[in-house]
Amino acid sequence: MAEGYEKLEIYQRAHDLAVRVHKMTLTLPRFEMHEEGGQVRRSSKSISSNIVEGFALRKYKNEFLHYLYRTFGSSKETIEHLKYLSETESWKDKDMCGAMVREYEILTGMIFRFIESVEGGHEKPSYLKEPEGRI
Repeated sequence: MAEGYEKLEIYQRAHDLAVRVHKMTLTLPRFEMHEEGGQVRRSSKSISSNIVEGFALRKYKNEFLHYLYRTFGSSKETIEHLKYLSETESWKDKDMCGAMVREYEILTGMIFRFIESVEGGHEKPSYLKEPEGRI
């Protein structure tokens, strides 16, 4: 059975992209595997990890938002690392890199809109709500 966060499109996209980034970094030149490759792996995996952690703490709006903003920041950071890999020519396939950057830009926009929706209409998880008629 899928966890609640696994139903979120931002989680699904972030997780899929992180797996793709991980696989891509294994094709980088040896010197780059541990330098920029390690940085982009960590930042890309941080996106879905922060969604999971924030979702677990969603009872507390401010805590949930804290993790969502970290998610947003990690997505922007991942874009920067991908651009470095392209511009330094460590990642030779510029078309593939450009496509990946565009996918992360879309994800970043989705995360921002999700943050706005949580800020505007946050509700506690249903299992934490008081039953009707109780004081």
